[in-house]
Amino acid sequence: MTANSHGKTPVTLLGLGAMGTALGHAWLADGHPLTVWNRTPGRAGALTAEGAETAASAAEAVAAHRLVVVCLLDDASVGEALADADLTGKDLVNLTTTTPAEARARAVWAQERGARYLDGGIMAVPPMIGVPDAGASVFYSGSRALFDEHHETLAVPAATSWTGEDPGFAALHDIALLSAMYGMFAGISHAFALIRREDIDPVAFAPILSDWLTAMTAEAHGKARHLSGGDYTKGVVSRLSMQVAGIPTFLATAEEQGVSPELLTPYFALMRQRLTTGPDAGDEDLTGVIDLLVGDVPEGGSRTGRP
Repeated sequence: MTANSHGKTPVTLLGLGAMGTALGHAWLADGHPLTVWNRTPGRAGALTAEGAETAASAAEAVAAHRLVVVCLLDDASVGEALADADLTGKDLVNLTTTTPAEARARAVWAQERGARYLDGGIMAVPPMIGVPDAGASVFYSGSRALFDEHHETLAVPAATSWTGEDPGFAALHDIALLSAMYGMFAGISHAFALIRREDIDPVAFAPILSDWLTAMTAEAHGKARHLSGGDYTKGVVSRLSMQVAGIPTFLATAEEQGVSPELLTPYFALMRQRLTTGPDAGDEDLTGVIDLLVGDVPEGGSRTGRP
């Protein structure tokens, strides 16, 4: 690998969608030599105007530099783009959104072709990339040696976070956080639906809702401690039995407001199911619902005091 006169690592970038283009702009702005390829060549214009080299094929782009970053549509696109490329001695960083299983399989695929492999999960939208203090970050997993060697370059577009040698961990962290986000969005949607027909200004209601949700995020730490320690009744303030008893009020309010409860009823059903799993379940908080999702509750038993 040959750095330029300013000591910046050259980068090959495959994929110039909105995210790929944002990554390219960030590396060019930081002085990194950049070779790009995209299935639709016209998308390279903005980057070539800033000094990027355009390759005629993905294989040609891969041959240009040791560090190869891929940001394509899906895992199948990665395989197709790299089908004819010589990956021997390359450092392949895959920022394509995939499942953990796809990331693990792609790591084996890359290693069989002589490359070191690092998978990444981008926690940002394109406008956040390369913008200091915008909050953009990328989870990485796979080859620790690759991560350590290229950390400075990878940190240019966004902050980096190492999640482990298992190549699937970055994707798993990515989807886990996004899943929590969509769950929060569901709750926000239901809350606004409840006030939609009333003389309540949604703009005035928004900071009240936001502050409440911010306060409730501490629950993540409580659930983590329960899952780690195994006793779901320890330090419980709002018992499951009490919360289940309150479900009819939520459903009745939704009916009164003419709002479908469909965003809440699946979770309410799990709460009720958990209450039936053992004599101590009513003294727990809501952590036991997690065990229902993964099928980890013994038949007729409670997780209280589990090893």
